[in-house]
Amino acid sequence: MNDLLPPAHIGHIPATCAPGDAAHTVLTKEDFDTAEAEITAWDEYAPTPLVSLGVLADRIGVAEVLYKHEGPRFGLASFKALGGAYAAQRVLQREVARRTGQEVSLKDIRSGTYRDHCAEITLVSATDGNHGRSLAWGCQRFGAPCRIYIHAEVSEGRAEVMRDFGAEVIRIDGDYDASVALAKSEAEAQGWFVVSDTSWPGYSQPPRDVMAGYGVMTREICHASAQIPTHVFLQGGVGGMAAGVIAALVQHWGPKSPRAIIVEPDRAACLFESARKGKATSVAIAEETIMAGLSCGEPSELAWAILAEEASDYLTIPDTLVAPTVRLLARPLEGDTALEAGESAVAGLAALIAVRRDVDMSQALGLDEASRVLLIGSEGVTDPVIFQQIMEGREAA
Repeated sequence: MNDLLPPAHIGHIPATCAPGDAAHTVLTKEDFDTAEAEITAWDEYAPTPLVSLGVLADRIGVAEVLYKHEGPRFGLASFKALGGAYAAQRVLQREVARRTGQEVSLKDIRSGTYRDHCAEITLVSATDGNHGRSLAWGCQRFGAPCRIYIHAEVSEGRAEVMRDFGAEVIRIDGDYDASVALAKSEAEAQGWFVVSDTSWPGYSQPPRDVMAGYGVMTREICHASAQIPTHVFLQGGVGGMAAGVIAALVQHWGPKSPRAIIVEPDRAACLFESARKGKATSVAIAEETIMAGLSCGEPSELAWAILAEEASDYLTIPDTLVAPTVRLLARPLEGDTALEAGESAVAGLAALIAVRRDVDMSQALGLDEASRVLLIGSEGVTDPVIFQQIMEGREAA
């Protein structure tokens, strides 16, 4: 019996996918090739594990559960190490070339050839934690000043990590979307450069670079997979990770690419609402979710262009499933690998387990005993204090 998690209501909207080629044109093969060539040349690069949770798969009644564990990624404990730092490098490459009138390569930025010029280029972003951590780490490596805007609910532990990488951290009273707005306005006033993982009208290149960086993770999955998964459950947020992963999967596996299912907190379900209305739609966040990295009320228009064509279903989950799923990974069923994951990493797994308790929803999603499900464990322990509270059962309600 699948009694691994407490009962919970799962919201579901089946999407009406509009045929198109966004998975090949919003992010091209060349975008992914360039990101892969550069990121795999960084010091300490190594593919992260793709872990088969065979006992769990048997317990919930599917053929396979594959969990891409991003905890070890560059020591930053998150897949976003691939995005923010790479996008920062691309911004510096373009701006140094503009200022010097010379052809500047990514290797030039990586090796410090133009470090004096980089020191004059301030990069800024808003974050719930992991994107800012990646940007701060990248700026430290490439020699650029960094300012990170965080909202009221971002933990002090996550803020301190960004400061440790040399970033100036500005905390505001509002939510994530308010921090995005402030980062944009102050950057425009001061001549700084926004390196965001979300796009808006007139701003798309850095978010495209961020998503291209995520393609490194996806290509690792494709190379490591003995069989093509039938389903992939992807965390929502602004949609950047989901869109980047889907595009890379479609480019690699074509029509055989897995059925893409988007999972969001029910407290921050902007993609769910976008699917319901058939267009990119913002939502107001009345209460913050424990899944801090997914607490986003405004979708990325760049990401939505891909999701609108490729995502088959949208799910919402309540916060009550998160802590039990974190504990289930850390203290797994006997025979499975123990994995330490952050709150945002487990959304897909929590949704999968909950859906397999519901015969009708399983049928609606095409999930059965033959299904092979891919999950993105998007972060490891990004805040040890919160993780310890969860493991001790002391998480906030």
